[in-house]
Amino acid sequence: MATVELRFSALPEHVRTARLVAAAVARRAGVDEAVLDEVRLAVGEACSRAVGLHQSSGISAPVKVALIEEEKQFSIEVGDEAPHAVPTGAPGAGQDSDADTEEDEMGLAVISGLVDDVEVTTGQDGGRIRMTWPTTPPAAALL
Repeated sequence: MATVELRFSALPEHVRTARLVAAAVARRAGVDEAVLDEVRLAVGEACSRAVGLHQSSGISAPVKVALIEEEKQFSIEVGDEAPHAVPTGAPGAGQDSDADTEEDEMGLAVISGLVDDVEVTTGQDGGRIRMTWPTTPPAAALL
């Protein structure tokens, strides 16, 4: 199992770099060329979400991205350290929280539309989005 780790300060201008690195590593891992645009878009959305969460919470820690190459799949994990909002409608949830939650849910819906295998975990210490795509063996291995 090969893993590439990327950490970047929570600034929107770094999201593009994360997208480019993710697409390059996904291509090398054997993700189908037809899916690479979806990989780029999903990573961009997940990283933009993490950047937004860090900025709105005043967190200076970097956004973490792990690109994990396994035997028959390629996964990308995007992690943030922002405490996640109280669910909408819960006691103490304010209007700002509702707007943040709605934006967060929209981003997750976009990611879910792009990636068939998505796992989202959240808590007071941060969150993680794990996206997984199947891979095909390199052509040389098929001969």
